[in-house]
Amino acid sequence: MTYLIKTYQLSKSYDGHAVVSNLNMNVQKGEIYGLLGPNGAGKTTVMKMMTNLIKPSSGEIEIFGETVTEHSYEMLKRIGSIIEFPVFYEKLSARENLQLHCEYAGYYDHLAIEETLTLVNLQAVNNKPVKSFSLGMRQRLGIARAIITKPELLILDEPINGLDPIGIKELRGLFQTLCHEYRMTMIISSHILSEVEQIADTIGVINQGQLIEEITVKEIHERYTEYIEIRSDDIQKAVYVLEEILCIDNFRVMDGGWIHIYTLSLPQTEIAKQFILYGIHIEEIKKKSLSLEDYFIHLLDRGLQHA
Repeated sequence: MTYLIKTYQLSKSYDGHAVVSNLNMNVQKGEIYGLLGPNGAGKTTVMKMMTNLIKPSSGEIEIFGETVTEHSYEMLKRIGSIIEFPVFYEKLSARENLQLHCEYAGYYDHLAIEETLTLVNLQAVNNKPVKSFSLGMRQRLGIARAIITKPELLILDEPINGLDPIGIKELRGLFQTLCHEYRMTMIISSHILSEVEQIADTIGVINQGQLIEEITVKEIHERYTEYIEIRSDDIQKAVYVLEEILCIDNFRVMDGGWIHIYTLSLPQTEIAKQFILYGIHIEEIKKKSLSLEDYFIHLLDRGLQHA
């Protein structure tokens, strides 16, 4: 197994406040890695440290088998990125913005400009000033600028944030093309769970600066494909029976009187039997499939409980 990125106890603090804490992250070569977490979880800070925009307070980052330092100039040439919002020369066209970027980067393959504009579906508007671009067009131009030098690693911070469904679908296809056809390893941060589920190979769940879990999407589907859902009018007593009588602690109380039970070692008939014995009325009980959103929320809850 080849890792393109590894972090070791990576931490970043500002004025004594930990934004990222002891983060150990592993990104395999050739995969799309989804960094998931709510706003303020530390995703952007991690990406800024990877791209040398800010320095870690402690810990190390290893990319391409080398430790990232303030002198890692050659390493950065192999990385493309969008951190926060891409900024352009507003009066210039998409093509002119890319030409300037290539000049800065010392990259003189001018055929790559046309190829990249076509790849991100901006070939029809490449002569219009960027100030007339929609948000989706700006995002695609930002990605074009990040990939024009054909980097081995692409780091994208919330690239689908604010896009409409059509724009999201277009970028989803683009990311898969870049990974599978152009062999780019990608890290994509997002809080839009359904989209990450469709494109990521591995997800890292981060909250309050801590990496709660790192797991492949395939493993999630295999390990957590089902859960038991119960609806009752006496949640307090139901929780007591689950914890004290059935010794189940892997569950979550939802709104509307619902409880999701993720431990499937006991059949739902046994759970129903114990509820009835303790006088708990069951309005509904059934097995359901677990989505990435369910899993993500469950992880965040458990992470907060153990923080």
